[in-house]
Amino acid sequence: MEEAHIGILKPIAYPFIWLISRLNFSTIYLISDFLYYLLYYVFSYRKSVVRENLKLAFPKMPKKERLEIEKNNFRNLTDIFLETFKSINMKEEELSKRFIFKNTEVLEKIYNKNQNVIVMCSHYCSWEWVFVVEKITKFKINAIYKELSNKYFDKWTKKRRSQYGANMIKTKDTFREISKLSKLDELNFYGFASDQSPKKSKALYWGNFLNNYVPIHTGAEFIAKKYNMATVFMDVQKIKRGYYEASFSVISEYPNNFKNFELTEKYIKIVESQIRNKPEYYTCLLYTSPSPRDGLLSRMPSSA
Repeated sequence: MEEAHIGILKPIAYPFIWLISRLNFSTIYLISDFLYYLLYYVFSYRKSVVRENLKLAFPKMPKKERLEIEKNNFRNLTDIFLETFKSINMKEEELSKRFIFKNTEVLEKIYNKNQNVIVMCSHYCSWEWVFVVEKITKFKINAIYKELSNKYFDKWTKKRRSQYGANMIKTKDTFREISKLSKLDELNFYGFASDQSPKKSKALYWGNFLNNYVPIHTGAEFIAKKYNMATVFMDVQKIKRGYYEASFSVISEYPNNFKNFELTEKYIKIVESQIRNKPEYYTCLLYTSPSPRDGLLSRMPSSA
């Protein structure tokens, strides 16, 4: 979970997490419904932020339709909260039944070409269960993540995300660690969630995203070109409560055939299409703080 989410539960975090991890899913979703009611109707937690972001992204959408998406976005949020905590005590077999990977031959083909791969995703549906991917590929799994300022939650998040064997790499160490790993005799999978924005002062590329002109992370493209890595998009979709399906599509197997920022642009357009299909599952609608001067992405906390 991102720190903005965990912050809601800090005062009772540890006992709450411990309790949720030991409950069955039926009970968990009853609690999720109650949390949704509290967050949305009682505390109005960031409701104005989600509302403003939806208005920015979908200005022509009827207000009634945006309101329904807004409510469903909060329902999805509380489900992700509790599903994440539940995963601490989930057996691998159960998680593998709830998070299914389709067309894994896409990764297998790249592996058989003896090529490293960057797998890009977004903060959409449940990205927290994706770490079980280690069980369906021969690649060594590495995930880029933003270090949390709260040391307890940073340690907890890193431990949980690496419980199935993933190597967690802090964003600030990305280039150094990948340089080291590139010298080893093994093929690596690098997971990036690049649908957030760098600081404006450090932005190398700006593009249109959901009707807003925003700075966009280009690190994944830079690394892909430097080390000749294939780039793949992983699309996660919610089948029903507690069940997800991920599929893979190749962005490029030959990154140096593209002009600068073309791969970044391809990625961000795929994410935009994903969000337009079912915007209620895009968790980053919650992360921003409204400002009439900035677009949606440019108001998200910086990540990988």
